[in-house]
Amino acid sequence: MSHEPHSSVVSGADVSGSPVGSVVIMLHSHLPFYRKAGMWPFGEENLYECMCETYLPLLNLFNELRAEGIPANITLGITPILAEQLADPHLKAGFIEYIETRLLAVRKDIAKYESQPTLPHAAHLLFLARYYETWFDNLLRDFCERYHQDVIGAFRALQDAGCIEITTSAATHGFLPLQGNDESITAQLKTGVESYKRHFGRAPKGVWLPECAYRPAWQIKDPESGETYVRPGIDMFLFQQNLEYFFTEYSALEGGESSDTRRVIGLYDFKVQYVPTHVPLAPTGLTTDEAYWMRDYPVAVMGRSHRASFQVWSATYGYPGDGLYREFHQKDVDSGMHYWRLTSKERGIGDKMLYDPLLAKAKAKEHAEHYVSLLAQLAKEKSAQKNNEHVLLLVSFDTELFGHWWFEGVEWFRGVIKGLDNHPDIRLSTGSDYLRCHPPKTAITLPESTWGQGGHYWVWQNQNTDWMWPIIHDAEDKMLALATQFEGETNPIRVRALNQAMRELFLLEASDWPFLVTTFQAKDYAIERFEGHVTRFQTLAKMLESGYVDEVVLHEIEAIDNAFPDADYRWFKKQPAPVAIPSALS
Repeated sequence: MSHEPHSSVVSGADVSGSPVGSVVIMLHSHLPFYRKAGMWPFGEENLYECMCETYLPLLNLFNELRAEGIPANITLGITPILAEQLADPHLKAGFIEYIETRLLAVRKDIAKYESQPTLPHAAHLLFLARYYETWFDNLLRDFCERYHQDVIGAFRALQDAGCIEITTSAATHGFLPLQGNDESITAQLKTGVESYKRHFGRAPKGVWLPECAYRPAWQIKDPESGETYVRPGIDMFLFQQNLEYFFTEYSALEGGESSDTRRVIGLYDFKVQYVPTHVPLAPTGLTTDEAYWMRDYPVAVMGRSHRASFQVWSATYGYPGDGLYREFHQKDVDSGMHYWRLTSKERGIGDKMLYDPLLAKAKAKEHAEHYVSLLAQLAKEKSAQKNNEHVLLLVSFDTELFGHWWFEGVEWFRGVIKGLDNHPDIRLSTGSDYLRCHPPKTAITLPESTWGQGGHYWVWQNQNTDWMWPIIHDAEDKMLALATQFEGETNPIRVRALNQAMRELFLLEASDWPFLVTTFQAKDYAIERFEGHVTRFQTLAKMLESGYVDEVVLHEIEAIDNAFPDADYRWFKKQPAPVAIPSALS
């Protein structure tokens, strides 16, 4: 089955002249909804740290490159729930307060080392404290004066200027394949698209599936009727929202580990329970060296190049593990400043050497040059294997790796982008530009897959999170019933309550909560957040069912969970019943 490329794909830098290949760098920016949900160690401060160390430094980098006449050509995913927080007045004010607090702390360090020069390493620590004072001061000035406290507007301006491409995602990063009804999937994606339009002034073209979680169309036999039905694949929902391309993990294309699922169903009520048994997928014959059309709907998919990503992601061999780079975990006990370098994996916390930003910057430049050479060599090898065809190298990373987790990562990006600019063999391209110049030639199907451990769903549904999914599915069914019952509602208070109920549903559906439970990174916090949204959803549902909405209670909930102010509960529309397959075809 063949498809014509979408005529609406944006035009940009023409990469078709590149003799070897195109590099698409996809940065996935996402944080859970932290607004008014704690400060530290989990809560708003996590957002402020990423704004300080990642989002603002990247904005500065992209604008500095633009001033040099170099478009960054990065594909930047900003999840809708992150965009909502970056645009929120409460969080903007909180960020300013956070920076001012950091400045006060580092100035105390400066005063200490100035007044006590005989302290161990006082001169070096004084140098670092002054370095951070300048760094924080510049960031505060950039946020307030250069970007007028409008980070989203600044990214929008870069996209409008053709320097970057911004993609969307599901509203709150809900794990779409395991959602209990199709109405939830539609509403998550519809809300994500509408939020994008409000923030960026245009419709999105690309989408990052939360956790790269995909499922194909399912054929399900109803145990009562014996009939076989089809529940559509995720690509159908993308097509319905006019989304043109998405990304997947390399194992979904090339083969690797997957897993079985068992489906617990009633008529038109297809839930999923997950069995975390590893099932190796045989080699498919496909590669990540090109984009593909999905077989059932004209949506393009690109797969992450494992070899091209390994040099950055690898805990053992990746660039961020170099001993000259800043140590993330060790902080000054009083000020919280990062004064140490990684040093080596053998040295524990408390036995690290002091950080040197000049040496680290030089190492980042060296690593950037190495990475550009690696990409060029990989592209040449892959092109030769494909009879000198133009090849794709897609690399995707969590944006917060750069600057937040890997402090020098933004400087590394500077070297990579500049090294790829007008490179003779490879060209950096956005997702849309690559597809415009090199439209897919082949239509495929994908298996159930994620970019999580083993390439399957286990991280999000397992023995530690099984209890969450019936609660999620019950809330989804309740929201569908409310949206159906009040489809023509005109009472403004009930409309507000219905819209807020949908927001609470989105927030309890976030994939962050089961992820944090599974990884034990913040298990108690994740459970508390999940149960809080469940309670608020149930409170709103009971008020609506009773016929009386307490406006005081409604206002209190709205004041906490205010994301997606334009969301409309009517987007949670009843979907057509799954299509029955004639028995001869099933």
